[in-house]
Amino acid sequence: MPYGIARARDHAWEERPSVGSEEPRHSTDITMSAELTQSRARLWRIPPHARGRRHVEKSQEEVFVVLEGTLTLLAGEPPDRFDLEPRSVASIKPGTPLQLRNEGDVELVVFAYGAPPIVGPADMLDDVEL
Repeated sequence: MPYGIARARDHAWEERPSVGSEEPRHSTDITMSAELTQSRARLWRIPPHARGRRHVEKSQEEVFVVLEGTLTLLAGEPPDRFDLEPRSVASIKPGTPLQLRNEGDVELVVFAYGAPPIVGPADMLDDVEL
């Protein structure tokens, strides 16, 4: 088919570990359900005060769209901090250190999109304190 549809009711959410003892994050892979072939996509649900791993993608450009809540994005080295409200978009070039955080009191929902569709090892970095 020349298109793919990923309906909200069909998302299969997976538990993903957060840094430290925080509540787990959840994600759903949109790549397969939307039949993407030239890119990858995920939806992330990040509970209040939780964060993902700080890392560097070696080959993939990533785009983040904030759907709900406020995304605290740490990008670069040393990291620059960006607090992004709903409908904000951030793009991260390959080789750039980054971390997604929810420093707020409500769940954060982010659409993450990357190209090319490479699933490979990212370099994991030490967390930083804000």
